Amino acid sequence: MVTVGFIGWRGMVGSVLLDRMRQERDFNGFRPIFASTSQVNAPGPNVGVEVPPLQDAFDIRVLLKFDIIVTCQGSGYTKKVYPLLKDAGWDGYWIDAASALRMDPDSVIVLDPVNRDVIDQALSSGIKKYIGGNCTVSLMLMAVSGLFREGLVAWLTSMTYQAASGAGAKSMRELVAQMGAISSTTKNILQDPNAPILDLDDAVTTAMNSVVFPTDTIGAPLAGSALPWIDSQLDSGQSREEWKGYAETNKILETGAPVPVDGICVRIGSMRCHSQALTIKLTRDVPIEEIEAIISGANDWVQIVPNTKEASLDRLTPAAVTGKLTVPIGRIRKMTIGPEYLTAFTVGDQLLWGAAEPIRRILKLVLDHLGG
Repeated sequence: MVTVGFIGWRGMVGSVLLDRMRQERDFNGFRPIFASTSQVNAPGPNVGVEVPPLQDAFDIRVLLKFDIIVTCQGSGYTKKVYPLLKDAGWDGYWIDAASALRMDPDSVIVLDPVNRDVIDQALSSGIKKYIGGNCTVSLMLMAVSGLFREGLVAWLTSMTYQAASGAGAKSMRELVAQMGAISSTTKNILQDPNAPILDLDDAVTTAMNSVVFPTDTIGAPLAGSALPWIDSQLDSGQSREEWKGYAETNKILETGAPVPVDGICVRIGSMRCHSQALTIKLTRDVPIEEIEAIISGANDWVQIVPNTKEASLDRLTPAAVTGKLTVPIGRIRKMTIGPEYLTAFTVGDQLLWGAAEPIRRILKLVLDHLGG
């Protein structure tokens, strides 16, 4: 029986992955073993089948026994352990939610509703590194991959509105702490309906710029604000997050001639859903009805939202999409600058299709490939 080792399953992405696998009853047909970087020999999680005590995730001798390793532990772990494991002769399948190996020539970025043909070819040819993509890129492609598939995208810009979850669990906690600090500071003013609105505004601003305002993790006030920079700075003037739009889109799709993709990535006070405003230069003028049919036919999860105020506010927001696998896209219309210019707005759960779900699904595909 195929043995699958799970590492990093207590973190944010790992927890969502295990929840999804439990929901779909995925823990059948293989032997799951859980390894830990900090709680060796403690009981393993309840996944509906018997599992041994936690193994040592840094013990190469333990890892060598796994036919497949699924890790959500992060790039630091991958960079430390993967080379040692390969040097020891391990020839199993490495499935990773972190970015460390994403752009390696012998790795595949997995998003099977979008690039199943690429994945199938990789499995047939013996590729054994399958890496989850950048959350924003994956969600964008879940929404508009049909247009890429039909050769309709000359170039694309994605102006993102990214949730705190993209920066990790500590950032989510700090966002809520910031909300609490603002609420506490303004409580008395809010309770007085006659208080001048500028007093409320001043109190919020003072709280956000106070030295005691919680910013240790995020680095700046996010509640009540927006942060126009995500990840490290590159010589091009892009952030690394913005660079991933071009690099990963073209690798996922294995485009012959690379399609230009760029934009500005912004962190907002959403908890776990990333939103994106898209501008697409079409390769030809296509009626909106045909565009919507191409988009909606690309996969089972993308959903067209009518371009009305009521539908947009009801179905096209992080609050409406959190915890759901659907990826709605709306505000679809031609722009006034020309009929070949399309604009749209999409939103998706960063922890589902943006992180855990592609990992869950590639594990099933690898198991099927192995006959597990």
